[in-house]
Amino acid sequence: MKLPRNFVFGTSTAAYQIEGAVDEDGRGRSIWDTFTAQPGRIADGSSGAVACDHYHRWPEDLELLKRLGAGGYRFSVAWPRIQPTGSGPVNGPGLDFYDQLVDRLLEAGIAPMATLYHWDLPQGLEDAGGWLMRDTALRFGEYAAIVAGRLGDRVTHWCPVNEPNVMTLQGYAQTELAPGRGLLFDALPAVHHALLAHGLAVQAIRARGTGAVGTATNHFPVWPATGSENDAAAAQALDVLWNRLFADPILLGRYPEGLEPHNSGPDDLALIGAPLDFYGVNYYNPAGVRAAPSGAPLPFEYTGVPGHPTTDFGWPVVPQGLTDVLVDLKDRYPHLPPVIVTENGCSYATGPDENGVVDDQARIDYLDAHLRAVADAVDQGVDVRGYYCWSLLDNFEWADGYTQRFGLVHVNFETLVRTPKRSFAWYAEKIRAHRETAP
Repeated sequence: MKLPRNFVFGTSTAAYQIEGAVDEDGRGRSIWDTFTAQPGRIADGSSGAVACDHYHRWPEDLELLKRLGAGGYRFSVAWPRIQPTGSGPVNGPGLDFYDQLVDRLLEAGIAPMATLYHWDLPQGLEDAGGWLMRDTALRFGEYAAIVAGRLGDRVTHWCPVNEPNVMTLQGYAQTELAPGRGLLFDALPAVHHALLAHGLAVQAIRARGTGAVGTATNHFPVWPATGSENDAAAAQALDVLWNRLFADPILLGRYPEGLEPHNSGPDDLALIGAPLDFYGVNYYNPAGVRAAPSGAPLPFEYTGVPGHPTTDFGWPVVPQGLTDVLVDLKDRYPHLPPVIVTENGCSYATGPDENGVVDDQARIDYLDAHLRAVADAVDQGVDVRGYYCWSLLDNFEWADGYTQRFGLVHVNFETLVRTPKRSFAWYAEKIRAHRETAP
């Protein structure tokens, strides 16, 4: 496995999934506080009210990062901690929390990668229309300026909006994620406003920060179920909606043909397509599709990807898909900036045995295969600068609650005791070996 000498091995988390402390130190209510309170939304009826209690236990989690030898740590800033209603006065204790976290990361030699939005929209903005409203993007630009004004001299990497495709298509077009609107194609204004928020944040960070600015966009290759023309057309439709609808405006400065928004301002695409320092890719698995029956609300149906092992989430394990995504981005976008894999990981529910050992060999195999897939992409000319494993900790997994475990560290959600898994030790050794032997 040959990776560049300065390749960064890191790990990622998100505020609502790990922090807890939802009613402390002036934090406002988010759409996930509201969504989890609605019966039937979350698989186990849980919420992120406590999660991993990272808000109080962050020094312990920092020690885990130091033991891991992580070169970078991607975390998210909770907008409701900074502006409880999404606009107006700054909540000082909220900014203080992230300020001290960044300082301690730097003291430990760990590069802070800050995500400004990992899905926890202040409920006050959702009540006013949420991402369907242009005003939400404008408020996000103001929020980005506040955070960059405080942390911009120390944060080394910025991801303005995490997975704008997932949060708009599954939260506004469909109902799987907060706020669960189910608007189908009427959700397209939310797509443009999320991308505009990205552009406004890039502008704000450039004005106030010194770190590299990028993205964290979910990508997957789309595979037609058969060789039929109809299935090929269905796969192309999903590829456009999931991948190109979000990457084209950022990397080409234009929308795919036929999907130009009616709510775009004259300078919007210039903001959205401003040059970036890196392009962040979140990858988990490919998508299999076939043509939908006539009259269906969408032109495709998901079929799964048979013939591959699956994680506990039921997601197919296809490392080659990551190579394909990275190479396709290089081939499709002539001015692609350096790439960082900002998320990749797997859910396996292995817990401690009678000796307290968490023998999650399946996760080791998964991570090893996907790092090799990154190396294959590098061999094919893709400039990949880093890999951030999802996730440091078992955590609140959105609509699946605590039923899925992605962490390198096992968390007992009753006692909140952390137990590093065998995959943690494996990853630590991989990081150490690369530092000592990379050409």
